[in-house]
Amino acid sequence: MTYNPRKAAQTIAYFALQSGGSAVSVLKAVKLVYLADRESVKRRGHPIQDEARVSMPHGPVNSITYDYLSGAYDPEGVGWADFLKDREDHNVGLANTNISVDDLDELSQAELAILADIWIQFGSMNKWALRDWTHVAKNVPEWKDPKGSSRKISLQEIMKAVGVNESEKRAREYQSLQNAQDILASL
Repeated sequence: MTYNPRKAAQTIAYFALQSGGSAVSVLKAVKLVYLADRESVKRRGHPIQDEARVSMPHGPVNSITYDYLSGAYDPEGVGWADFLKDREDHNVGLANTNISVDDLDELSQAELAILADIWIQFGSMNKWALRDWTHVAKNVPEWKDPKGSSRKISLQEIMKAVGVNESEKRAREYQSLQNAQDILASL
């Protein structure tokens, strides 16, 4: 897998723009990113972000994106800081007020359509309602309570949960493609 911090930051920036252009709560942002990936798997057979996902006490999250939001990585020089500023009071905001959807060049039109649909469905929910929604098994059956820790959520589990046929085969094919892309990128 090749994680693209600039693309992940643009995904969160999209949601910040939709929430009024200033900031979005970190908890809500990580849930929306996860739900967007889940919807992308349902529609296109693969997620928007190339990263591992885990069940955590507050629900499912994209692991590396969560780590960036938590300050575990330096956001400078990788495109993250071009779109998002450091979190403040449990919110993440836009790096500057001039950012618009047109600046989100890492996201395809299909991905922007998915983000728009996720915002329509979940944007009005506050962070706690969204967290609670992701804890309901009929909504997000791949999330399992990790009992204070974390538990990996496989792509196959997400595919199965969203109704992708032959999820095991499709997950293996996607992983093979990712491995090949990683090898080519290292040449």
